[in-house]
Amino acid sequence: MKVNTWQIVSGAAAAAILVVACGGKDKSPTAPTSVTASLTAPVLDSPAANAQLDTLRPTLTVRNATADHAGTRTYEFQISDSNSFTSATTSNVTGFAAAVGKTGVAEGADGKTSWTPDADLQPTTVFYWRVRAVQGTSNGPWSEVGKFKSRLVGFLRDGELYDPLIHGETVGQIVGAATFVPGKGIQLNDGTSYVKYQLPQTISNGEFSMDVEGLHANASGDKAKVFGMQEGQGDFITNKYRVDIQYRGVKGVPPNAITWRALYGSASDLGVRYEPDTATRFASVFALDPSTVYHWTATWGNEFRVSVLSGGIGGSTLYNVGMASPRGVYAPNPHIAYLGAPVGRSGSEAASIAGTIYRNVWLGNRPRPDSLGSALQ
Repeated sequence: MKVNTWQIVSGAAAAAILVVACGGKDKSPTAPTSVTASLTAPVLDSPAANAQLDTLRPTLTVRNATADHAGTRTYEFQISDSNSFTSATTSNVTGFAAAVGKTGVAEGADGKTSWTPDADLQPTTVFYWRVRAVQGTSNGPWSEVGKFKSRLVGFLRDGELYDPLIHGETVGQIVGAATFVPGKGIQLNDGTSYVKYQLPQTISNGEFSMDVEGLHANASGDKAKVFGMQEGQGDFITNKYRVDIQYRGVKGVPPNAITWRALYGSASDLGVRYEPDTATRFASVFALDPSTVYHWTATWGNEFRVSVLSGGIGGSTLYNVGMASPRGVYAPNPHIAYLGAPVGRSGSEAASIAGTIYRNVWLGNRPRPDSLGSALQ
């Protein structure tokens, strides 16, 4: 049978058309290309730079970021006591946050976005904060870093106390004549005044530290006390758990010496009495300057040690003397601590030092948290 050439060609063409058509039906559609937005940094609005706040849960506000493409934006907020925003360098006071953040904060409709942390920040602390916008898969640049100071407030609870004293109140009890000096702390006006703290539990291993101003050479008195501790309310001098940190007056031996004594359970047993020897005491004479802030620290446990830094926390070491305390246990119950000291049988010349100003007080069963009190510096 004779077949026309055009019929063969036409059949092949039809088959090719059919294959192409069928192949077109099976091919997936091309996905649309995602658009990456370019974002600007939010602008910090409030609180103002370096503001002293009266809250531990501040509301932070920024002026919104912008983008070169439309889309839904959220914001990430970060707060830290470190300007590097690394949690490894932050403090850790139980019940307070030193670093906190929040992602997914919806953009405000009025050109500004705000966020309030849901945990109390550490008090009396300098905090840093920053914010960035997020749109889709795009993270915008961080804002400038802001800074504020959390509320000036103290606390007294199991295992620790903190008392700023710079804001006209104390978590302790004022005994005698004392005055709050604005911007400085609490001043003991005479040798019979002091501040007393009754701790809710005994601290057998711990630190008692503070900033002290107003101390001066050749003050009146003998074994004058900068601060101290004891058990209960009895006579301070004969107390079996007496700790007294001294800056001796003109009647001291020698005058102007820094020294100390710690009793671990007995006022008469020399085996549990710890203090520097005579040679160390005579080598520890200093003409303190009343205009200089000195940071005093006493630590106790299996060693008792006193250090004094000239210029406050971070200052130069003026005094650092300690000794092992292997016998006895420091276990006063109830545990009482003092700024200054009460008058005991030795009289007022061996009690507080008139004109001394205290602030930034820490007493705890662990070292002072690094950033606590940074709002006072």
